[in-house]
Amino acid sequence: MGSDGINPGRRRFLVAATSVVGAAGAVGAAIPFVGSWSPGAKAKAAGAPVRINIAKLEPGQQMVAEWRGQPVFVLRRGDAILANLAKMPPRLADPESRDSVQPDYVDHTLRSIKPDILLVVGICTHLGCSPTFRPEVAPVDLGPDWLGGYFCPCHGSHYDLAGRVYKAQPAPLNLPVPPHSYESNDIIVIGVDQEKA
Repeated sequence: MGSDGINPGRRRFLVAATSVVGAAGAVGAAIPFVGSWSPGAKAKAAGAPVRINIAKLEPGQQMVAEWRGQPVFVLRRGDAILANLAKMPPRLADPESRDSVQPDYVDHTLRSIKPDILLVVGICTHLGCSPTFRPEVAPVDLGPDWLGGYFCPCHGSHYDLAGRVYKAQPAPLNLPVPPHSYESNDIIVIGVDQEKA
């Protein structure tokens, strides 16, 4: 100890300890700050774009993506499905989708940008149940006139494989088509309009 009562060893220890604690506090404060730069679950649910890869989707197969907390049905339609869609208009309430929700850049009959790929929000327009994917033709429970489509188990609404509702169903409108665009042949971005891509 020096003549003025100061202990240099103790001073060095206190300075070093304070520096370590200060550095740890700075790192602890920086982690949440940096983490706040990426969108959280609420922001993603509110509509952040979702990228999906459809490369492995075969004709007749469907995958389900999630966008804004809702299921989006993504169906690759083959030639047989497209041929059956041409037979559907007399059975449908809104075959040209005049009263239904879809972007202007989709074909209003096929309800898609590309004829073979359908994207629809998988929520029944009646009371919000999720329809089941029923691609088979003439199953016993849906009858000999069924050419494949979506069946809502809650109240029995029928939709074709373009998401168009049959006549005289509880559901008033076709299934909505979300905004989407093609980043490449296999990558679809749900939530970004094709025109703005």
